[in-house]
Amino acid sequence: MVAGGELLDIPPIQVRRNSGLYGYERALCRVGLGPVAGADEAGRGACAGPLVAGAVILSDQKSRQINGLKDSKLLSAAQRERCYDEILAKAVAWSVVSVEPDECDRLGMHVANLAALRRALGRLDVAPTYVLTDGFAVDGLGVPGLAVWKGDRVAACVAAASIIAKVTRDRIMDELDRTYPAYEFAVHKGYCTPLHQEKLDANGPCPTHRWRFENVRQASAKTGIRPDRTRGLLAGLVSAS
Repeated sequence: MVAGGELLDIPPIQVRRNSGLYGYERALCRVGLGPVAGADEAGRGACAGPLVAGAVILSDQKSRQINGLKDSKLLSAAQRERCYDEILAKAVAWSVVSVEPDECDRLGMHVANLAALRRALGRLDVAPTYVLTDGFAVDGLGVPGLAVWKGDRVAACVAAASIIAKVTRDRIMDELDRTYPAYEFAVHKGYCTPLHQEKLDANGPCPTHRWRFENVRQASAKTGIRPDRTRGLLAGLVSAS
């Protein structure tokens, strides 16, 4: 495996099927690759609001395991909030970063997603020896890593990262709901739901909408509304009218 331009000699790693959510971390630590960090994002598919990424290193002590930990999408809002508090209290290290809509538009969602994961991992107070990410490989970390399909359902540190990213972003969307009440961001969190589309078509886009999304550009064309932040961006995304 290559990390930071250097070829690393990593022994074979076996993760048993019945090893549970902490199986990846335990297997990696057994061969000297701890601490293990997990990273995940929230909001990649939303057409409004920031993209948020979290990174977490969990303790290998049983007393510091997170009760009820699982993929954030499988938890209720109340369960996520409880796990969020427990993760922050028990984790060896954690971080969360936000990429605002204008940067998402400038970079494109895939590049913005990788940048967010990279920044979150880079801001951990404890440097990881190995990194697990949900779905996408992240380069430029200087340490080896593995992109795990549905990582937030099979690796504890990734599940924890998904929770802190989701809770952080939901809180931001609740704040944006108070700033832009016409869009009901507190309900749909900026995702492309029928309710959100109804509000977007009626009111046009606001400054927190992402212009990379076709439905946002169509709503702008329909209503004639273009937020100020899009002026330097529209040439590459929207035909002049």
